[in-house]
Amino acid sequence: MDEKPTTRKGPNFCSLRYGLALIMHFSNFTMITQRVSLSIAIIAMVNSTQQHGLPNASTEGPLADNLSNLSRSIKEFNTRDSVYQWSPEIQGVIFSSINYGIILTLIPSGYLAGIFGAKHMLGAGLLISSFLTLFTPLAADFGVTLVIVIRTIQGMAQGMAWTGQFTIWAKWAPPLERSKLTTIAGSGVAFGSFIILCVGGLISQALGWPFIFYIFGTTGCVCCLLWFTVIYDDPMHHPCISVQEKEHIVSSLAQQSSSPRRSVPIKAMVRCLPLWAIFMGFFSHFWLCTIIITYLPTYISTVLHVNIRDSGVLSSLPFIAASSCTILGGQLADFLLSRNLLRLITVRKLFSSLGLLLPSLCAVALPFVASSYIATIILLILIPGTSNLCDSGFIINTLDVAPRYASFLMAISRGFGLLAGIVSSTATGFLISQDSESGWRNVFFLSAGVNVFGLVFFLMFGQAEIQDWAKERTLTHF
Repeated sequence: MDEKPTTRKGPNFCSLRYGLALIMHFSNFTMITQRVSLSIAIIAMVNSTQQHGLPNASTEGPLADNLSNLSRSIKEFNTRDSVYQWSPEIQGVIFSSINYGIILTLIPSGYLAGIFGAKHMLGAGLLISSFLTLFTPLAADFGVTLVIVIRTIQGMAQGMAWTGQFTIWAKWAPPLERSKLTTIAGSGVAFGSFIILCVGGLISQALGWPFIFYIFGTTGCVCCLLWFTVIYDDPMHHPCISVQEKEHIVSSLAQQSSSPRRSVPIKAMVRCLPLWAIFMGFFSHFWLCTIIITYLPTYISTVLHVNIRDSGVLSSLPFIAASSCTILGGQLADFLLSRNLLRLITVRKLFSSLGLLLPSLCAVALPFVASSYIATIILLILIPGTSNLCDSGFIINTLDVAPRYASFLMAISRGFGLLAGIVSSTATGFLISQDSESGWRNVFFLSAGVNVFGLVFFLMFGQAEIQDWAKERTLTHF
């Protein structure tokens, strides 16, 4: 794991594989915008304090005076935008339902991708998610049950897409370029979160909340056309790849030992405490992250009492910090390792500690600074920013302890994270429904407790050496 790249062959940034990373970046961008759209739209969907020019209108009187004629006409068309009587508990179930869908398909989709091809699995997942996003406003008129069903199926589609990415990179990414390629692709999540939270409120006010779903659902359909046209499952069959790049990828992957259709040492994995340390880290990390990405617009709207437009813009700011800290954290971790300043396990535990402890301290402090607008915004920006330092900690620790099974273990780890997202979303909805002020305090205190538990577990049992069962061609079966 400490080997350093010494040579580079073939094209680099002006290459097809980096074009693939860019397209996957926009695929991740599209999926996260479709996932978070409801977090912005629901502020208007359940806002019972709006002025109603017509029944169920969602317009605001003062805003109409400042809009252009075109915007006013569009707004008049949307005066029938519904306002729904959804309690905080129901909202929590709606938010968590997409995680139910993702967790159902997370592991099976990895197997299906090997049969039908990752290109078709990921493309189909993105296409289904996009169509369901377009259908969401209509589903809301039919009732909350249909919305929950739609979001669950959408989660299943996105689960297919998330897992399919690992299969793509297994055939396209040279070992010494995997960090760069996967970072380019994965950064679409932070960028998408920033964009949807920044412009979602503006779209809702100017055009009506249904257009949040229409715009990003249509964007996903366009992305699907690009995906099915440009992407191939492996470089050997791509008609546009250069001979030099193809030889570089194939020769690089040929240098790595592989055992196709190898059995997975399930029993050894279950008994491995370093793996459980990673799983607990994912569970803790995703607990607070899910609350922030799901409830941040609602928190800013209810606690700071700002309108939906400003709520969306303010909610986007933390994801600038998250993106920056991810890049800076990775650079710092590589610097510490390359200069031999710290051992690998020390780096992993250091960044895990920073990524779990710092956001916990910020979360605990939030209820005590609720009266200060600036202090609240600063803490809300710091939480996801410092939390993403975990990307250089336990998030990539599976590559240290079991690189041969990294994709499978990443799916399991994400499953633990999604389980945390389901529980935290539902628990948050329940807690804030009891009493808003004390409810939010309990939410942040509980999140800090979960983070501390995950950190202590990882500090006690986390390792960075390849496990014995990961070195051998184990014959253990399911």
